[in-house]
Amino acid sequence: MSATATEQITGEHLLAVGDRIIDAARSGEQIEVVVAHDVETEIRAYEGEVESLTMATSQGVGIRVIVDGRQGFAWAGSLDEDVIAEALADARDNATFATPDEWVGLAEPDGVAPAPLDLWSDALLAFAPDAKVALALELERVARSADPRISGIEAADYVDFASRAAIVSTAGIRSASADAGCYLSANTLATDGDETTTGFGFSLARDPADLSIDAAANDAAERATRLLGAVKPSSGRFTVVLDPWVTAQLLGILGHTLNGEAVLKGRSLFADRLGEEVASSLLTLIDDPTDPDAFSATAVDGEGLATRRNVLLEDGILRRFVHNAYTARRAGTQSTGSAVRSGFRSTPGVGCAALRLVPGEQSQDELLAGIDDGILVQDVSGLHSGVNPVSGDFSTGAEGLRITGGAVGEPLREFTIASTLQRMLTDVSAVGADLQWLPMSAAGVTLVIDDVTVSGT
Repeated sequence: MSATATEQITGEHLLAVGDRIIDAARSGEQIEVVVAHDVETEIRAYEGEVESLTMATSQGVGIRVIVDGRQGFAWAGSLDEDVIAEALADARDNATFATPDEWVGLAEPDGVAPAPLDLWSDALLAFAPDAKVALALELERVARSADPRISGIEAADYVDFASRAAIVSTAGIRSASADAGCYLSANTLATDGDETTTGFGFSLARDPADLSIDAAANDAAERATRLLGAVKPSSGRFTVVLDPWVTAQLLGILGHTLNGEAVLKGRSLFADRLGEEVASSLLTLIDDPTDPDAFSATAVDGEGLATRRNVLLEDGILRRFVHNAYTARRAGTQSTGSAVRSGFRSTPGVGCAALRLVPGEQSQDELLAGIDDGILVQDVSGLHSGVNPVSGDFSTGAEGLRITGGAVGEPLREFTIASTLQRMLTDVSAVGADLQWLPMSAAGVTLVIDDVTVSGT
């Protein structure tokens, strides 16, 4: 679909579709409608050519019907009136087979106004496909030439999206949102003799003109080449410094333990610990989808309520779990505007949307300068499978650089970090100033953790 056609799909158009559906509600019936229109582009360059190019447009509705505590859901990948009518009929039919649940219900307006975020980009919509291809090709060229030891490029990608959505319900919810963004991603191979290492780099923006090919390419090249010659470290207990990329992944795991669904199901090590000190006093963790710098920023959640700045940890004290309407009812509290969806094809879950730590005042180099014997962890493997969200047990493979006398040196590989989430959070001794938003729902920052068990040779 052309940019012109996309621009004609407005929030008001989507709201009107939702209005017509809820107008068909029967007595005693609650209806919630999500209407969405998305445009996405993915381009991959390989050896100076376009390896793949996908430009996709999707639109459709998701309909929830709730009657007497029974919920039915159906979706349609079209805005055709006849197709929508069939989806509504299917949702009603599905509700008759559902198990009653006293907590099931729609989100109710809570008086919180959506933040005035401007997340749309007309410049992105006007950006020609040929120009997008040129960015991917140039990214590959620059990454390949960044260092003589770069022997290949696994991937050089340009990705963008432009999404409009509306949520309308019989409970009085009526909200629309629009957001757009793009990023460059490079994955490099570095070779020295028989040894090959990998690296990656990103550049994110709302407007393609703000993307930096050099930043993505050079970061990918540096991460790959600095691991050449890596050896296994000796086993022991070290001060571990997490690279922002690793910290962002760790925060993603932590966020799962702080959502209301995990707590209610007994799948969180933090259940029943509200108000307790669970981390170093240096840690303040915030979920803030209203921050326009977050790649996952949004003014409304998956149920149409305004998103908001939720302080989860404050100076190491556990202050809050995130909730949607359902988990809030079960927990006897209020929604935190944290309903999440994977699109109009899903019902709302609950989760963190834009996690970040409040940054400290020192750069990564300044933090490293104060460490006599440690390890800078550049990347981890198997993190999700290596963390138990109930017990907090933590074990993951890693690679990085040895820190000696305040400077990085020998590259390290094939070692394991073992601890618990509880101990790691408690043993944080410094937070960096280098906050970085990444193409995920968490921002990274350098994190220094004392006395961590490292298993190598």
